Amino acid sequence: MQNNKEVADTNEPTPQDELMNQTEEQQAPVADPAELLKEELAIANDKYLRLYSDFENYKKRMMRERVDLIKSAGADVIASLLPVLDDFERALKSMEQTTSGVEAVKEGVLLIHTKLKNQLSQRGLQPIESINKPFDTDLHEAVTNIPVDDESKKGIVIDEIEKGYMLNDKVLRHAKVVVGG
Repeated sequence: MQNNKEVADTNEPTPQDELMNQTEEQQAPVADPAELLKEELAIANDKYLRLYSDFENYKKRMMRERVDLIKSAGADVIASLLPVLDDFERALKSMEQTTSGVEAVKEGVLLIHTKLKNQLSQRGLQPIESINKPFDTDLHEAVTNIPVDDESKKGIVIDEIEKGYMLNDKVLRHAKVVVGG
């Protein structure tokens, strides 16, 4: 008997305990496979809805960020042009107050023009050189053709009506030109 007590005190399952556990498991009601599938379906649907919701939130956030980016994209360029605007306002005040020569006004306007060109060129804006260059449809827009006597002038830009510009090696505005024909 003492051996049996020692065995019971070790808490190790005896073969009798294992047999009883097996019969209890067999007697326990087995869940219906259809119920298990329904539970799995409910879990999968829940995961799907959460993932779908996360994706929809992501799309909305990206749209808001894109709209904000578009709204503020030109802010740095505009901020860099504000000093030029200030210079124009000072020039206008100066023109109202002065009765002296045109030279001072001309000099002021030239300074403002140079400042504006520098600001724009720092942002990647470059003028398209057109006069006396071959007509290129990628860079020029022909306004008219004029007859020329010299054969070497045919297909060459004779005059520029409106200057064209490139922004970072991409045409921003085509030059409007007169081509020799």
